Amino acid sequence: MCNETERGYLVGFVVAVLLWSVASAQIRYSISEEVNEGTVVGNIAKDLGLDKNTLKERRYRIVSTNADPLFHVNQNDGILYVNRKIDREEVCAQSSTCLINLKTVLENPLEVHYVEVEVLDINDHSPSFPEEEKALEIFESVLPGARFQLKASRDPDSGHFSVQQYKLSQNDHFRLEVKDKGEDGKIPVLIVQKSLDRETAGSHSLVLTALDGGKPPKSGEMNILVKVLDVNDNTPVFSKDVYSVTLSENAPVGTTVVQVNATDLDEGQNGEVYYSFGNSVSNKLFTLFDINPSTGEIIVKGLIDYEQKDKYEIEIQASDKGLAPLTTEKSVIIKIVDVNDNAPEIEVTSFSSSIPEDSRPGTTVALISVNDLDSGLNGKVICSIGEDVPFALSPSLKDKMYSLVTKSPLDREKQSQYELTITAKDAGQPPLSSEKTISVVVADVNDNSPEFLLSPYTFYVTEGNEPGAPVFSVKAFDRDENDNALISYHILRDGSQENKLASFLNINSENGDILALKSFDFETLKTFQFQIVATDSGTPSLSSNVTVNVFILDQNDNAPVILYPVSSNGSAEGVEEIPRNVNAGHLVTKVRAYDADIGYNGWLLFSLQEVTDHSLFGLDRYTGQIRTLRSFTETDEAEHKLVILVKDNGNVSLSATATVIVKLVEPKEAFAASDVKSSTKDEEGNDVTFYLMITLGSVSVLFLISIIVLIAMQCSKSTDYTSKYLQEPNYDGTLCHSIQYRSGDKRYMLVGPRMSIGSTIVPGSHANTLVLPDRRRTSGESHMWLGSYSWCYSLSMVLIRFFFLMS
Repeated sequence: MCNETERGYLVGFVVAVLLWSVASAQIRYSISEEVNEGTVVGNIAKDLGLDKNTLKERRYRIVSTNADPLFHVNQNDGILYVNRKIDREEVCAQSSTCLINLKTVLENPLEVHYVEVEVLDINDHSPSFPEEEKALEIFESVLPGARFQLKASRDPDSGHFSVQQYKLSQNDHFRLEVKDKGEDGKIPVLIVQKSLDRETAGSHSLVLTALDGGKPPKSGEMNILVKVLDVNDNTPVFSKDVYSVTLSENAPVGTTVVQVNATDLDEGQNGEVYYSFGNSVSNKLFTLFDINPSTGEIIVKGLIDYEQKDKYEIEIQASDKGLAPLTTEKSVIIKIVDVNDNAPEIEVTSFSSSIPEDSRPGTTVALISVNDLDSGLNGKVICSIGEDVPFALSPSLKDKMYSLVTKSPLDREKQSQYELTITAKDAGQPPLSSEKTISVVVADVNDNSPEFLLSPYTFYVTEGNEPGAPVFSVKAFDRDENDNALISYHILRDGSQENKLASFLNINSENGDILALKSFDFETLKTFQFQIVATDSGTPSLSSNVTVNVFILDQNDNAPVILYPVSSNGSAEGVEEIPRNVNAGHLVTKVRAYDADIGYNGWLLFSLQEVTDHSLFGLDRYTGQIRTLRSFTETDEAEHKLVILVKDNGNVSLSATATVIVKLVEPKEAFAASDVKSSTKDEEGNDVTFYLMITLGSVSVLFLISIIVLIAMQCSKSTDYTSKYLQEPNYDGTLCHSIQYRSGDKRYMLVGPRMSIGSTIVPGSHANTLVLPDRRRTSGESHMWLGSYSWCYSLSMVLIRFFFLMS
């Protein structure tokens, strides 16, 4: 145990010796601030007596925790260098002596050497004041000798390079005194040496300069603005000795009479002037005038009347706003000028607000009186009314009285109310005038008959209409009003032949809706006309009538009828025998059919609905002709059944069917049969020739009659009526119809089966079409000529079709 204790003491002794052997040396250098990087501070190796090898082997270095040290040592030569520029004021602030301690070490064994570097100050800063400008406020009443301490100037440099003295710019009112506060520096004090007068000089500008001890010295400045505060030592002074103005009577409230002005040489509240009426002003003046305390404007507050008083004298006070205000008074004389201040007054003493439109010129509408409170020319009044109205003012025997009378006939339908402006003007200078507007209503008289919107009316009604339902409507209006314009309608029923269809119509007497009591059939009735009477409810009542033309429009309500083969037991069926040796194109037979409708509804198309052999027979879709397509062979059957469908072109087409049985016979049998048929056809041919002669003769006679009628109508210049579809009003439902259209520079008339109004004509197809010469006629002439021509062709086509059916 003792051995261990002795061993511990021995180790402690060795450590103490080693620590003692770590030499510590103190070296001091000095260098000026702001030297360049790399400047040599001193040779540490030389000063410590160390050779270069020792420095390198024992790793001589500076121990520093700063990431950017101020100094560094070269291990090769032991020289201490400046690592970066040094700002003494940044490193040592305001210290009088700036020392930087560096700790350097040598390893193996450890040696510590302390190096002190003193940074010497240079005069690199100028004195500066805490503020560039300083404002001082000093009352003008302050006595000489008053002291005002200022803030000292600061210089970051130290010692002799800090602030050493102050200077004040040359002036007559202030001087400078400097206090030395030791470490706190020198403090400038501003002293008043001459009395101040704000009215003479309201402010003083001074410059305070601080100088340091450098050679040459550096300086800093501060501007001092001394504002002299006012003392209320001046009385307000008016700009004029006498204020005298004129004011027109009845000046509007708020009119400025005069503006007084006073000034005070003081400032602030001591120089701020306010105005008021003097203590001697009567209460009456307070109701007529007012004064703006800030601007000194005297304004009109009440009604100024020259007849009550023609002159006012008002005392005005001007006072400042000092603690002990000073006041000055001045009189203002206001002379009132008489003017034409009363406009004429208009009064309607007797007035009829409504006058019938059939009143005669000169009828009195109202009595008017005018008055003016002024006298002389100012009270002389002239009354007038506008010239663009059917009224006039007639002077009365009594002065300033007028009668408002009519000067021309009235018409309520042109203008039902008049706003009459009556103007009264006096003879004053300048003249005054007034206006009064009265409203005169023109009462209605039943002087207008009802008028229909159209005359005549033309309506198109599709056949098959629902009985009792409205089919069309007429409308009339009456320029009158109230009961005089209340219209009722009725159908004229005079029992004439032309008006017999009116019994199947009824009309709503209130709105003009016309109801059909029966359903129309185009095949029975094509067109008719009747008259409607519109009657107002005036006393006495007036009425007018209008002609209504009604055209019935066709619908596809008739199915095709098979004429051949002849129908039997509800079906059309025929048998045709042809020789077996006929060639292709041989006419087997022709299916004939008829449709009572017109236009597309009556145009028929034929088609094969059923056939035993499509290669043998063909059907012409327009004529219904059945022809062979090829020669027959021995293998062909002896009997063939053809079912033909006939349908019209209506929107919803109707159809019928016919059956043709074609039998193939040997040529001898066919020859015998043909002899029998030829004899029959000879007999029929004689009948056909007879019918054809009658037809051609009838067409010629009808055509001649049409030409004569056309010439007569041209000479008489009678008014024609033609529908927009070129159909005659007396068209009797023939199978023929004509439609005119234009294609390029030519006009065409299509003559063919009857067509509905909605049918479409393709200009490219000229079948059954007449090319009309392009002679420009008036609308009436073209319609008249085409109507007659259409009528003629209609009749002719009836006869031709009759002949066709008979054949």
